[in-house]
Amino acid sequence: MSLAALLVLADGRFPAGGHAHSGGAEAACKAGRIHDAVTLEDFCRGRLHTAGLTAAALAAAAAAGLDPAVLDAAADARTPSPALRTAARRLGRQLLRAARATWPDPGLEQLAAAFPRGAHQPVVLGLTARAAGLGPQDAAHVAAYESVGGPATATVRLLGLDPFEASGVLARLAPELDDVAARAAEAAHQALLDGVEALPAASSPLLEIAAEVHAAWPVRLFAS
Repeated sequence: MSLAALLVLADGRFPAGGHAHSGGAEAACKAGRIHDAVTLEDFCRGRLHTAGLTAAALAAAAAAGLDPAVLDAAADARTPSPALRTAARRLGRQLLRAARATWPDPGLEQLAAAFPRGAHQPVVLGLTARAAGLGPQDAAHVAAYESVGGPATATVRLLGLDPFEASGVLARLAPELDDVAARAAEAAHQALLDGVEALPAASSPLLEIAAEVHAAWPVRLFAS
């Protein structure tokens, strides 16, 4: 494992397009579900153990070498909201563009040829991690962190929340992030033996519903 590569991939300044997405935080703020650091932590914890776990397992499985086309179909099946599927593919396309420039790799080129309109972001993340010399658990850690880091950063912009409070939320969630990454990596290992059915499909209906509502807004700060 290259610790430096892991830091580069997890860095919010890596040009993967995540800054334009709130991870559901914008809709949650408007609905009043997020209004301070306590409610942000509740939102992030829920997101981590549902959508975050699912994304982390898909990323870990891609890093472990499972067929990305099969994983992309599995990601589609785990994403009922059309708005979230569109967002995931846009993020995947942007991440793949950055990854190909940063870690040139035949696997990334094959993925780009197979999915010209973009594969699901967690699948691209896993292949990017693999190209960077990282393992399944590394990919899972990045995906898990993204699932809460994006909403925390977005809430600072949406509510004017103190950045120190937002960072405190992420620090308090760190043990759970580690646990989710470990569970995701274990599921990816099982998927190598039993197929993608072994990957988690944790449900987050409120995120899905809110994404559809958010997509219909005529004016919004974030793409999703």
